[in-house]
Amino acid sequence: MPEGDCTTHRPPPCTKAPDPVTEAEVEALVRGICFKTGPPRTTGVELEWLVHEPGLAHVPVPPARLEAAYAALRALPLHASLTVEPGGQLELSSLPAASLTECVATMRADLGLVRDALRSHRLTLSGIGADPWRPPSRFLREPRYDALESSLDRGGPAGRRMMCSTASVQICLDAGYEEPGPLGYARRWRLAHLLGPVLVAAFANSPLQDGRATGWLSTRQAVWAGIEPGRSGAPPLDGEPREDWTRHALDAPVMCVKEAPGGGPWHVPEGLTFRAWTRSGVPRRPTRDDVDYHLTTLFPPVRPRGHLELRMVDAQPGEDGWIVPLAVTSALFDDPEAAETAYRAVKPLAERDGPPGSPAAPRSPLWLDAARRGLADAELREAAAVCFAAAVDALPRMGADASTRDAVAAYADRYVARGRCPADDLLDALGDAHRHHDASGKDTRR
Repeated sequence: MPEGDCTTHRPPPCTKAPDPVTEAEVEALVRGICFKTGPPRTTGVELEWLVHEPGLAHVPVPPARLEAAYAALRALPLHASLTVEPGGQLELSSLPAASLTECVATMRADLGLVRDALRSHRLTLSGIGADPWRPPSRFLREPRYDALESSLDRGGPAGRRMMCSTASVQICLDAGYEEPGPLGYARRWRLAHLLGPVLVAAFANSPLQDGRATGWLSTRQAVWAGIEPGRSGAPPLDGEPREDWTRHALDAPVMCVKEAPGGGPWHVPEGLTFRAWTRSGVPRRPTRDDVDYHLTTLFPPVRPRGHLELRMVDAQPGEDGWIVPLAVTSALFDDPEAAETAYRAVKPLAERDGPPGSPAAPRSPLWLDAARRGLADAELREAAAVCFAAAVDALPRMGADASTRDAVAAYADRYVARGRCPADDLLDALGDAHRHHDASGKDTRR
């Protein structure tokens, strides 16, 4: 019988099961899609936000209210993709833009529409890397997130915090040229990891949890460092990037095996790598769809998805705070002069990550120092000053608008030059609040 033919002897529908993939096929597939090279010319950003009532950031929003508000948002004529995170955080993901200016303009317009719509539901957005008040609570009840929660719970409480209580600015940039040089994909891949701690330190904005200081300026990074290394860790950086990432992806743990529709909960294996799955074929043989899905369950600080996705920046305060990390990072990657300056500035920092075999980002000593101390770390502050100066010089060459250039320059003066970050402002405000309350908890300010 010809493949796909149906007769009365077979009940409809007649479908062909997805073909399983071999280990060699998976390696070739991942190697072929992780870095899509060409002239770096597109920019994107993914913005996550905490959602709450104005002035009541410590009060959980009832799920029914969130559902109604998000239904209204989905009806808006947005350019960006709108999604919801497991804890109810809102995410806007821009389309690839031809320039930094285009990316900023379209995302600003979308955010204006979103804020107006949320206002009618008595809700607002907060840009902060980790919820400072509310405990983690699942909003989405879907098989994917049930499986993710079960998988992450094996490593402790950090997983639920990551899912339900964190928010970031994720910067998306082209992988770069195939050829070597400051805009080559191998250099950009390495620069992303070397620059990462500087970005963590300069934009740290999550020093609180459960209403108290945690001892970290970026608690969000501490949370990411606390989950399963195979899920959130970076691959080795001492080899060819495609080979390193392919090996890392196949040796990473399988989060879950999706069941057929209506098949009940997804299977959550323990200690099963994707490579081992291709070899064992248990509980079933993996398919191309399983490969694609597996790659979405890996959360390293820099994720190659054809382009580079930089995931280490805390969500930023204010309506337009996200523009500064986007602009600075874009300038340091896409302007050749700035890229070379940044690489020279951050390359010596690699010595603090220890010898081969030491923990990878975000658990390496340098990344942990960046999350704990921010720009109070003298070496990170010095590197940040050089990188911000290079970005300020590059932005006019890139055609950035005046408001973006002014925002980056103002941030450099307010924070980088003073060895501070937004987390310091939150801690100052917390200290001021404590100073103005007596032992009974009553506000004593006049």
